Amino acid sequence: MRAIRQDVLGGPEVLAQVQVDRPVPRANEVLVRVRAAGVNPTDWKHRANGGFLGDPPFVLGWDVSGEVEAAGTGVAEFRPGDEVFGMLTYPFGHGSHAEYVTAPARGFWHKPTGIGHVQAGALPLVSLTAWQALVERADVRPGQRVLVHAAAGGVGHVAVQIAKARGAHVIGTASAGKHDFLRSLGVDEPLDYRKTDFAEAVRDVDVVLDTLGGETSVKSLGVLRPGGIVVSILPVGSDDLYAEAARLGVRAARMLVDADRGGMREIAALVEAGKLRASVERTFPLAAAAEAHALGETGRTSGKLVLTMD
Repeated sequence: MRAIRQDVLGGPEVLAQVQVDRPVPRANEVLVRVRAAGVNPTDWKHRANGGFLGDPPFVLGWDVSGEVEAAGTGVAEFRPGDEVFGMLTYPFGHGSHAEYVTAPARGFWHKPTGIGHVQAGALPLVSLTAWQALVERADVRPGQRVLVHAAAGGVGHVAVQIAKARGAHVIGTASAGKHDFLRSLGVDEPLDYRKTDFAEAVRDVDVVLDTLGGETSVKSLGVLRPGGIVVSILPVGSDDLYAEAARLGVRAARMLVDADRGGMREIAALVEAGKLRASVERTFPLAAAAEAHALGETGRTSGKLVLTMD
């Protein structure tokens, strides 16, 4: 099968299309024929510095939409031919930037019938990240005020929709040129981070979704009302975050997304209800993965980039 592999760390040019053996599913795994797979910031970060994966060679990619080709012993939910979408185990279950991939069946759910593979392939990692942050960690409820940093980005634009589906009032940061996009997602208060310091302009927030890390995490604590929470999807950083949260009488959490069938079922339900849709800025054939990485690293895209196996 074709796969995009790298043998050294570096820029997009280290990505190469190669032929590798098709994997075989083990017990409780499925073999999925990949039709589309999202490209996320974690992909180009691991490509450049190894991250959790260490040194290459490896095949990146965690998002999957496709068809079950074979099911390992013990898989009861899926049969060959079923259309599925889901996320490979993060971080060590990577490998969806290929024509086939094996993964635990519990990371998948049935693809919503109303969307194609490109849409479905864009959703898993960003949607599960947003769901686990906003619902499982922060328990967003109707009427609460939610601040989403980088609201036009991959995780951000999905988080806005999930927060709105939960009945929240959403404030979203992005450059002014993306404010119409934010409003189309349901953002109540777009904020131009280039001209306005959110720490001075925003108050009485119940939940902050921090997609940026660094000083943004600590600064975000100051906009919370008592008992509010900052959830950062960047899992490492200064311990000052927790100390400052305790001093201010608010909460803080750092998290990594985790593959989860229950979460994918919830995401599918939102899609089917018309409350969630990925914005796909551009698709690329598998062989052009390096081009997708280069575009993503500019930081100027909105929504998602997706590889297709056509």
